Amino acid sequence: MTEQQPFELIAKHGDIEIRRYPAYVLVQAKSRGEFMRAGNRAFNPLLSYISGSNSGAQKIAMTAPVLQSTENQDQHTVSFVMPAGFKPDASAKPLSSALQVVPVDEHYAAAIRFRGSWDAERFEAMGQELMRRVHELGLQPIGDLYWARFDPPFKPGFMKRNEAIIKIAEPSKEIR
Repeated sequence: MTEQQPFELIAKHGDIEIRRYPAYVLVQAKSRGEFMRAGNRAFNPLLSYISGSNSGAQKIAMTAPVLQSTENQDQHTVSFVMPAGFKPDASAKPLSSALQVVPVDEHYAAAIRFRGSWDAERFEAMGQELMRRVHELGLQPIGDLYWARFDPPFKPGFMKRNEAIIKIAEPSKEIR
């Protein structure tokens, strides 16, 4: 079974989860174009990296989810979450200059889960719903929304698990 990115569930408010993520490492690729096309285009260099196209020719286990954020309408970042315990050292440095290894510090986040096929409109709508609820709860968002895809493309749409996520400042005890 595919390893999933770990987190601690701090609180649940309806369909909004407040989480604490331990530190982790991402490998990222930036891609231009429409949301879905950019995500598909960035996937292959990332897959190549975990398949051994790195300085140590290491094969790295695939994990879930695959993350995607939008920098502007035509620029997107797609990230693979590295397995727990992965250290961003020289032994697995990307051979492609299109890839970047990014350590991420421990942080809090708010997330909303949803099922269904992937499309930009659905991700955008769920992101807007998450932001509305974050503000309603009095949480302080940090940075931009990002989306998480947990399933392979061949899985039927109604079975796919997806999430919209935003980093947040540490929530007050009343929210927890």
